[in-house]
Amino acid sequence: MEITDKLFCIIYYLVWGLSNARKDPDMDTPQLSQHPAPAPQLYNEDLAPVKERTWGTFSIFNVWTSDVHSLWGYYLAASLFLLCGSFSSFLWAIGLGSLVIFGLMNLMGWAGEKTGVPYPVLARASFGVWGANLPALVRALVAIFWYGAQTSAASGAVVALLVREESMLQFHQNSHMLGHSSLEVICYVLIWGLQLLIIQRGMETVRKFQDWAGPAVWVGMLVLAIGLVIKAGGFSFEHSIPMEVLMDKTKDTGVSGEPGSFGALLAVGATWVTYFAALYLNFCDFSRYAKNRQAVTRGNLWGLPINLMAFSFVAGVTTLAAYQVYAEVLLHPEQISAKFDSWFLALLAAVTFAVATLGINVVANFVSAAFDISNVFPRHIGFKRGGLIAALIALVLYPIAPWEGNAAQFVNAIGATMGPLLGIILVDYYWVARGKIDVDALYQLEGPYQYQGGWNVNAVIATAVGAIFSTILPNFTTLLPAWWGTFGWFFGVAIGGGTYYVLTKTHKSAKETQ
Repeated sequence: MEITDKLFCIIYYLVWGLSNARKDPDMDTPQLSQHPAPAPQLYNEDLAPVKERTWGTFSIFNVWTSDVHSLWGYYLAASLFLLCGSFSSFLWAIGLGSLVIFGLMNLMGWAGEKTGVPYPVLARASFGVWGANLPALVRALVAIFWYGAQTSAASGAVVALLVREESMLQFHQNSHMLGHSSLEVICYVLIWGLQLLIIQRGMETVRKFQDWAGPAVWVGMLVLAIGLVIKAGGFSFEHSIPMEVLMDKTKDTGVSGEPGSFGALLAVGATWVTYFAALYLNFCDFSRYAKNRQAVTRGNLWGLPINLMAFSFVAGVTTLAAYQVYAEVLLHPEQISAKFDSWFLALLAAVTFAVATLGINVVANFVSAAFDISNVFPRHIGFKRGGLIAALIALVLYPIAPWEGNAAQFVNAIGATMGPLLGIILVDYYWVARGKIDVDALYQLEGPYQYQGGWNVNAVIATAVGAIFSTILPNFTTLLPAWWGTFGWFFGVAIGGGTYYVLTKTHKSAKETQ
């Protein structure tokens, strides 16, 4: 089957899953059965199906304001803006990509809301009660790496504010420890401790933090954008950055064609969708707390296509206004704030950037790593201890700061493996299981999810096949064209999910023969 045919099939069945998720009455409630007590090797209170559901539309919406509004998110949106060549092309590319994100998040979100279980437990249905540790640890590895990177970015925003004072600047330049300035180390540890304090108080504290942090970030972003527009003497939707500047700033992106071309716009949409690769997997960590499916869908609607478009619009306005004011292309928010004459605006920017980065770290990295690590040794490690382990690893990594070197390429390559994992879980849940999960059996050593010794070999093989095309060939060989890497995650979803479906139909698993 040609690649295009496989992609068509994946799109067709994703749409089928979306429509049937609403039509199938059996998918409205979890499929529970009578089983003996959960096996302690697979169960603790944090991994158990959630009992109290308190998250409404606003809380789900703020999952996305916390995730999107970060230094990395702004930098990505501003960078993609340059590739589009015009404001209208930018909004079209981001808008269509955001609709794809909305659809995929609903598919995972509905599964989490229905079953009430976190991502690593949901993965047991596809990979087996022990095999689920494979997708869990892949997600945890990426989460821990980016947890350290985001903490470093947040502390960097604070450092940028403090060094405006001459005494702090001298301290920053002359005192060093652990391979960094002493000021950087102090700020990193403080931000690290603040995040740990939030997460150690549990998921309800996470919800409350999101509910005020998301709107607060929006206020800060709007103040930044409006201030720059006023300083620029007004705003026009005309893309005032010359084409030769755009070409120079985008020459190393690996995108063929000049900014605004069809190839560039396609790459923008693909990159925007891929940016959320990690959260497609573990969004059920949050949707499991939703009051109902409508809260998930409405929260996603406001938080994804609508919020993403608004956020991207503000990023584009800020980028253009900054160019008009400073005659430079400034893609990093802290680069802009460093030029402010006003101490108040600089303080507002630093606080905004720090809070925004705390938000995405809690949502995209901390929560996921906590559940994923807990899933490996549930008898000994709960959610809080799993989060502490992840935080300690990030703290130990700080002296070498791997996110500042070539290790980022390695982690991104590992992250591309999340494409096949998503494809397999969606195919298994919507096509094979038809949305019917025996939730009790997810915590049993003997049952339908035992497969072969606790591992679903079909899922493991499909992961390996998908990873070859999403990770290994594009990142470690030159056998594929250069543009393949931009779409590697999509190929991983399609090939991993398609391979799993074929194997399931041709090689019966232990679950199907019982």
